[in-house]
Amino acid sequence: MKAIIQDRYGSPGVLGFRDVARPVPGAGDVLVRVHAAGVDPGVWHLTTGRPYLLRLLGFGLRAPKLPVRGLDFAGTVEGIGDGVTRFRPGDEVFGTCDGAFAEYAVAREDLVAAKPDRLSFEQAAAVAVSGCTALQALHDVRPAQRVLVIGAGGGVGSFAVQLAKHFGAEVTAVCSTAKTDLVRRLGADHVVDYTREDFTSRQYDLILDTAGLRSLTHLRRALTPRGTLVIVGGEGGRWLGGVERVLRAALLNPFVKHRLRGLVSAVRGADLEVLRETIEAGHLTPVLDRTYPLADAVAAIGHVREGHAAGKVVLTV
Repeated sequence: MKAIIQDRYGSPGVLGFRDVARPVPGAGDVLVRVHAAGVDPGVWHLTTGRPYLLRLLGFGLRAPKLPVRGLDFAGTVEGIGDGVTRFRPGDEVFGTCDGAFAEYAVAREDLVAAKPDRLSFEQAAAVAVSGCTALQALHDVRPAQRVLVIGAGGGVGSFAVQLAKHFGAEVTAVCSTAKTDLVRRLGADHVVDYTREDFTSRQYDLILDTAGLRSLTHLRRALTPRGTLVIVGGEGGRWLGGVERVLRAALLNPFVKHRLRGLVSAVRGADLEVLRETIEAGHLTPVLDRTYPLADAVAAIGHVREGHAAGKVVLTV
């Protein structure tokens, strides 16, 4: 099969489009014929091996342990391993796995869900990682609360705006000028163009920051006295990346009335089912910026890295 292969860390140019052996499902695994695969900022970090903390966390010190890149996928079940009961060959599914940038991929049964009928494979491939991250970031949201989403036009942000509205919140979306029309269409009650105005003129019960550039002091200024700040991702130095800000939040949290937390999200089967049901009910729709063929994965990763994507970028297989 064809796949996007990486045998050393470096710029996305180290990725190759090559032939490799088709994976074989083990017990509890599902073999999927991949039709589309999502591209998120984490792919760039795993390709470059930066921040270096990633290498210490088990992704490989000198070279990647797993040669095929990609996490999000949507496709058709090709085969199943021993013990799999929820799926059978021919089922249309989406989920996450190691090695989605390939014609075939193996995923754990509990990280796979039935593809919503109202989504294309390309749309479904954009859901798992970003959708679960947004869902977990907003799990404390209550009706009528005021929620601020920073980076509302990006992958996680576009899911967060829709989910927060679905939960009954009053949503303010922060984005660039080019994305203001998009976030309005997603249902945001208020839109702040960060190039022209500051969002700290109001206070919010929950702030979800997916952009990773603002100081904790600046963000806390926009929180209600007992408001919550959720930090997702972020950029920083070569060693810790955006983790420095999360660590500062954790150190400060016991001494302030605000709740400050960094989110380390993980795709869970239960969350995939919640997302699937919400999508089927018409309350959530993935936003696609553009698609690339699998062979052009390097260009797709570069486009995401530039930060201009409105919603998600997807590879078609």
